[in-house]
Amino acid sequence: MTLPLTPALAAKLERCWDVRRANFPDEIIFDYPVDTGVVSLTGAQCGLRCAHCNAAYLRHMIPIESALERVAGAPSLLISGGSDARGRVPVAAHLAEIATLAAGRRLNWHVGLIGEAEMDAIAPYVDTISFDFVGDDATIREVYGLEATVEDYVRVYEGLSRRFRVAPHLTIGLRGGQLGHELPALRRLSGMAPFDTLVFLVLIPTSGTAYADRQPPTIAEVVEIIAEGRLLFPDRAIALGCMRPRGDYRAQLDPLAVRAGVNRIVSPARPAVQLAEERGLRIIKRTECCVL
Repeated sequence: MTLPLTPALAAKLERCWDVRRANFPDEIIFDYPVDTGVVSLTGAQCGLRCAHCNAAYLRHMIPIESALERVAGAPSLLISGGSDARGRVPVAAHLAEIATLAAGRRLNWHVGLIGEAEMDAIAPYVDTISFDFVGDDATIREVYGLEATVEDYVRVYEGLSRRFRVAPHLTIGLRGGQLGHELPALRRLSGMAPFDTLVFLVLIPTSGTAYADRQPPTIAEVVEIIAEGRLLFPDRAIALGCMRPRGDYRAQLDPLAVRAGVNRIVSPARPAVQLAEERGLRIIKRTECCVL
């Protein structure tokens, strides 16, 4: 089923497509990240129990203690884990293991609100940082239960950007499916350290979390935000990342993301592949994390 668009949104998508064509070659990357191992520094433990996750996603990661045996042959790793009560992933807790794992591999890190000392400690092992950026204090408090503010996220982002390649991640509908932080986040990012890739995610209401009974944002709302990102960052790569609802939701969203000018999609729905072909985009398939 094709989502009916308002004339205003349809016109915006045409502008986005023109912007994409003016700034990028006629190609699109489809990422199928089967070759990136996903490692948790904290196992299934997290001190925050966030409203959208409640440590559910940690259960699918490889604990750092057994990672060496289980990631043999993987050319890249995502190093993540649960956060402490201040929103920091304990990135420096297993540096000896990380040093071994890093040999011959590229590492993408999810770090949370770490400080300068932790940034320096992991510096020898970082290829890129995936940083979840939030643009509204109320969203930070409700979702993460933190007393942190947008200014804290800005400070950490800037500190990371001075040292590393950083790919900001923005979850659309993070606050229980409601929009609010997304446009402020995009506007704030536009005035900070430059990045080469912006990753959009979409809330997945997940069993066992405070948002289990919520609905994701509407597809039209998601597409509006992606389009705003394309127009605000005309020459930066935009990715539609792995965290977004599956099934019919994805089948409707993904081709609209193509129309909105994204440069890459993780595990795209078939209608997006078909539309890319129809629009003359050369399809490049890759098998690692979309920011690597």
